Amino acid sequence: MATPLLFTPMELRGVTLKNRVVVAPMHQYAAVRGFATDWHLMNAGRYAAGGAGFVMMESTKVERRGCGTLGDLGLWEDAHIPGLRRCVEFIRTHGAVPGIQLGHSGRKARRFRPWEGGAPLPREAVVEALGESEWEAWELVAPSALNSPESDPIPRALSRAEIPELIERWGQAARRAHEAGFEILEIHGAHGYLVHEFLSPFSNRRNDEYGGSDLNRMRFAIEVVESVRAHWPAEKPLFLRLSVEDDVGWGPAQSVELAKLVKPKGVDVIDCSSGGMSGAPVVSAGPISYGYQVPYAERIRREAEIMTMAVGLIVHADHAESILQEGRADLIALARELLYNPNWPMDAAQKLGVDPKFALVPPPQAYWLEKRARQVKSMVPSTYRHHLDA
Repeated sequence: MATPLLFTPMELRGVTLKNRVVVAPMHQYAAVRGFATDWHLMNAGRYAAGGAGFVMMESTKVERRGCGTLGDLGLWEDAHIPGLRRCVEFIRTHGAVPGIQLGHSGRKARRFRPWEGGAPLPREAVVEALGESEWEAWELVAPSALNSPESDPIPRALSRAEIPELIERWGQAARRAHEAGFEILEIHGAHGYLVHEFLSPFSNRRNDEYGGSDLNRMRFAIEVVESVRAHWPAEKPLFLRLSVEDDVGWGPAQSVELAKLVKPKGVDVIDCSSGGMSGAPVVSAGPISYGYQVPYAERIRREAEIMTMAVGLIVHADHAESILQEGRADLIALARELLYNPNWPMDAAQKLGVDPKFALVPPPQAYWLEKRARQVKSMVPSTYRHHLDA
């Protein structure tokens, strides 16, 4: 029996993934002044120990202003490197490739954590937590002075002179990510954050070379890619996450064109998501159901001739395998399903009939699980399910 594609190794530049299961970046909002904590070590570590081929840590901010909440991770100074290096080493020890997403929240910065309501933080909350000087330092900036929703504070439009310095901060954060030992880097260009704010005509009303036409609105993203690549080693892969459809002016056709432009500049994979701009779910994809965003990955892959990663309600092993077998994407990313079951890769391997000795996971797990499987033939694990429609 041929090994399922989901568990076939994959080479990306100088990096080899042991399988094609990717832990999508998920905000944890658990950092302290940008510094990683034990929560990040535990959270990333459990996914590596669960058998994933590639563990991507959450959107980590390239400058102080870019933090979405009090708990965002940061890489805007060298002091942030050691805490992240600790996570890298633990991920690598357990056989997974460590990666990180770099981001900037733009006008969606300075907010309460989602479980605290997600509303804009008032001045007194910031001063109480961080001190008086941090209120001004944590400025809301965006391509244009537009807020969404209307109840949000209005950001300050970035001046033309500020943009090169901001782009360089992405490059410096990439340098720090390399020094921390990460092997794959992703630029966050989706979900209504700063890069996406430049891309979408809904949020970008500039009249200089960074606004107006599709190509002008792509300029910031392209220059971020160039800056990152200038500081990120050639042997290390680079991903770009896009909201392929935001339902308010940026869509698949524009995403295909951007993918074509950034591929020769060193982007290897487009991570295909959607939404996040207008505050409402993307409706053009149809009902939110299993694999609802996969058509975006399929189209970008076909029309831009670049590798893609599918994400979004992919929860069953046979479904993930079928997406790869049908050539609709090259990698499968999971997020909330891994929160539900951090051992999903191990479980998927069992369901697809590979890894009888549980070699995907560390020996303290593998020994006991293999022994149970060998001794108790009639036992079915609690998470076991053969098929999507079972």
